[in-house]
Amino acid sequence: MAKEKTVFTCNDCGGTSPKWLGKCPSCGAWNTLIESIAESTSPVKNRFASLAKTAEIAVLADIEATDIERTPTGHEELDRVLGGGIVEGGVVLIGGDPGIGKSTLLLQALDSLQRAGKNTLYVTGEESGAQVALRSRRLGLDRSQVKVLAEIQLEKILATLDATQPDIAVIDSIQTVYSDQLTSAPGSVAQVRECAAHLTRAAKASGVCIVLVGHVTKEGALAGPRVLEHMVDTVLYFEGDTHSQFRLVRAIKNRFGAVNEIGVFAMTEKGLKGVSNPSAIFLSQHPEPVPGSCVMVTLEGTRPLLVEIQALVDSGGPSPRRLSVGLDKDRLAMLLAVLHRHAGVACMDQDVFVNAVGGVRISEPAADLAVMLSITSSLRGKPLPKGFIAFGEVGLAGEVRPAPRGQERLKEAAKLGFSVAVVPKANAPKKPIEGLTIHAVERVEQAMDVVRGLG
Repeated sequence: MAKEKTVFTCNDCGGTSPKWLGKCPSCGAWNTLIESIAESTSPVKNRFASLAKTAEIAVLADIEATDIERTPTGHEELDRVLGGGIVEGGVVLIGGDPGIGKSTLLLQALDSLQRAGKNTLYVTGEESGAQVALRSRRLGLDRSQVKVLAEIQLEKILATLDATQPDIAVIDSIQTVYSDQLTSAPGSVAQVRECAAHLTRAAKASGVCIVLVGHVTKEGALAGPRVLEHMVDTVLYFEGDTHSQFRLVRAIKNRFGAVNEIGVFAMTEKGLKGVSNPSAIFLSQHPEPVPGSCVMVTLEGTRPLLVEIQALVDSGGPSPRRLSVGLDKDRLAMLLAVLHRHAGVACMDQDVFVNAVGGVRISEPAADLAVMLSITSSLRGKPLPKGFIAFGEVGLAGEVRPAPRGQERLKEAAKLGFSVAVVPKANAPKKPIEGLTIHAVERVEQAMDVVRGLG
């Protein structure tokens, strides 16, 4: 028997090469070529057809624009990241580490939708029907009427979707599905790309909402070709520490809602429960104010979150260390230079450690002022006043720049009982906020003077 011809396919762009190379000749990515069996070049019928019946040119102003109806899933936090709920004909890709709770959350959502009168289908390629039933019992979903199909062949899945016409279908997972038209193994670049394309086309043509579960690589990116993220309407990522009970679902791409929106869940014995007030997770409970702690209001999508920034300044040796967890270390070095130059606070011979409590990552520059105030507080050994918050971007010239949507940040802080705020002058509200004393500053020196006056 003749040996089957093999080619090397790029995991990022899908480009092919007859031999293995360290660098992909198509996109230039390193170490992305994997070996697969070459597909037959014999002429076959084109399996892809246009979704629209006719391709007539239309004027944009003449097209009737109607808002897309959304169906709530019964889980408020999941609805938040989806943009209000599932959309007819929408395709959602959800990725995350093994065991983080993807299948659990989707099974809970399907059960809620089924109880609301929707026709649901759960296609599993990794578990048997008995295993899925056992999981539903553990989650307390008694007498669940969710339809389950244990199948990995694409053609059979498409036939089932056509026959049953569900409102929402979950494919768990896309890496296990294969098509008969291709000879490569399930999970290969060609199979994942082909199966996802056909499922997306089926969703758009029939109006069924399809949720694809995707595995992630060691680096945290979705396994398979990058084109998978471009095909779908919404991409969600599960984040969370294995040692913590809290899980974050973040929207990376969403054609029907806000990007970078997050939903917070708590893993319990009865599955994932939404956390309605996530600020409580990221705040430490101190009976009395402690030095080096400053609370700021960050924005995750459209949601303001209160996060505690902790700093520890200690006498360093000949080469002082700069360490930050949850914040950019280069930005920390820049803030220390501004602090020295414009506020006269020298930390050249000190070790500086900065941490964002709760494992959250803060990427926005609005944390600058809170970081500088926490460093100063730790250096002097004097705690900031009780109920104190601060936010604002700091420039190299020592100016305090405004943060976007400052009013919402201040209202969220007032709602949670904070009483004193130092904010950029441009973020100062025109009308006073009840229970909140606001100090508007233009420069770093002013902020330091205000804090000294409060202490």
